[in-house]
Amino acid sequence: MAYNNILFDITDNIATVTINRPKSLNALNAEVLNEIFQVVESIAANEKIRVLILTGSGEKAFVAGADITELSELNALAAKSFAANGHKTMAALQGLTIPVIAAVNGFALGGGLELALSCDFIYASENAKFGLPEITLGLIPGFGGTQRLSRIIGKNRAKEMIFTGKMISAREASQIGFVNLVIPADELMESVTKTAKGITSKGKVSLNMAKQTINQGLDVDLATGCKMEIDAFALCVASEDAQEGTRAFLEKRKPTF
Repeated sequence: MAYNNILFDITDNIATVTINRPKSLNALNAEVLNEIFQVVESIAANEKIRVLILTGSGEKAFVAGADITELSELNALAAKSFAANGHKTMAALQGLTIPVIAAVNGFALGGGLELALSCDFIYASENAKFGLPEITLGLIPGFGGTQRLSRIIGKNRAKEMIFTGKMISAREASQIGFVNLVIPADELMESVTKTAKGITSKGKVSLNMAKQTINQGLDVDLATGCKMEIDAFALCVASEDAQEGTRAFLEKRKPTF
């Protein structure tokens, strides 16, 4: 399928989706959100893809936020539809059974940060900047920012970022816990790809179960989460991946998943 606003590549079982609106700093409008949703749906249906990398084109921005020109023309009903569309896209991304890595190569503001937070973890270039500046426009985050950020860094830090609309560096984002690794800009994609390749060598079933159990467990009490883990562990043990993994261990060789 041809896309107007994103680039899509598959190499060595790793898919890379690049938001490609550099003149608009890769801002999200309805068309971009729909294309991200469509490509995520196609990735979900492709069993050969083991990891997804999400990034932005150019050197300035991952995604600088929602398209303000489009946003300024919305009435309340249209705004609700726009936000629901964003939530649908973020949920589809988060719901992928494969690991998703955000490679943040510049500004990740507003919807851009919300997009990155929908990934499993974030690697960022040293020049990356993060923020939820919607409050400066008389708005609040509309694509899950009030929910996902607080779950990752705690409600007080999330409130500070959202109430002030301040922008923080990649280093500070790493210190408070929502960026995993900060890398020189010219080494970002190489480092992300290296991690992605390492993940592709792991069992698909166990990766799926690990992601699902962690994500779903955050929304329940500890006892229920542990019960979910028991069930997921049992499914892993019964899988062909586990049979290959344990056999390879006993035979002192690398497993082939």
